[in-house]
Amino acid sequence: MGEFELIARHCTRAPRRAALGVGDDCALLDIAPGQQLAVSSDMLVEGRHFLPTVPPERLGHKALAVNLSDLAACGAEPLACTLAWSLPRADEDLVAGVMRGFWALADAYGVDLIGGDTTAGPLNLCITVLGQVPRGQALLRSGARPEDELWVSGTLGAARLALEAFRGTVQLTGEAFEQARRAMELPAPRVALGMALRGVASSAIDLSDGLAGDLRHVLAASGVGAEINVGRLPHSPLLAGQPETLRQSCVLAGGDDYELLFTAPPSRRAQVLAAAARSATPVTCCGRIVPGRDLVVLDDAGQQLEAPRGFDHFA
Repeated sequence: MGEFELIARHCTRAPRRAALGVGDDCALLDIAPGQQLAVSSDMLVEGRHFLPTVPPERLGHKALAVNLSDLAACGAEPLACTLAWSLPRADEDLVAGVMRGFWALADAYGVDLIGGDTTAGPLNLCITVLGQVPRGQALLRSGARPEDELWVSGTLGAARLALEAFRGTVQLTGEAFEQARRAMELPAPRVALGMALRGVASSAIDLSDGLAGDLRHVLAASGVGAEINVGRLPHSPLLAGQPETLRQSCVLAGGDDYELLFTAPPSRRAQVLAAAARSATPVTCCGRIVPGRDLVVLDDAGQQLEAPRGFDHFA
């Protein structure tokens, strides 16, 4: 089967939001008056971002989910995306499986696939996602201010725990392993929470490279520091019983959580909790923004811990 037949069979649908989708040299997308276009790209490379053992449906889900998570961190409503990928061969079973996972998540968020590229090479998927946000209401990394409270959605650490299980450094069996694996392979983008936080949060970022590393991006963009208490961070229940050093590593530097980390003034605490309730997303206050530039991590006794670095592809 050739490239164009694969695309026609598995990657082509009539668009719902776009004026023109797959099949031409450019897609066309109308944006409503008073809206700004939010655009982000994320690439998933076999052996770097996913294991060869991942089921194709989960790979398709995750490829789109990590991009939707970027829109969530901006407070944007998803509209459409492009998909560029390289395939080792014209494997219809692989393509069909990936697209089943992709389409299921795309349907859940009303996302049109409006184009892309397909070529031969090592397995690699790159999605560019498009969203819209009311002008002036986008959540940015640069808005954190001293005295703001620091919040995180969901729970942290399960995806990294799954990776350690695959590496053989920890033992997980039965349902615990399956839950951890689902966290790693089927992340849930916090789109509804991001949209609900417009006008409430002062800054936001999604947690893809570990909380400590991603928080540093917010601090650098905002010109501030932060204090967090590791005991107040929402640990995944799967970390119970694991050594303390592993728990802290998974929560602070694990990566692949795809939760939202955001700041808001204390005066907006009720609005934060209301946004969490409307989006059916648990949130936890885990620290505060302070003057300066440093990230300080404290334990429950108030003792300072070493703040780990985030994930870096070239470190």
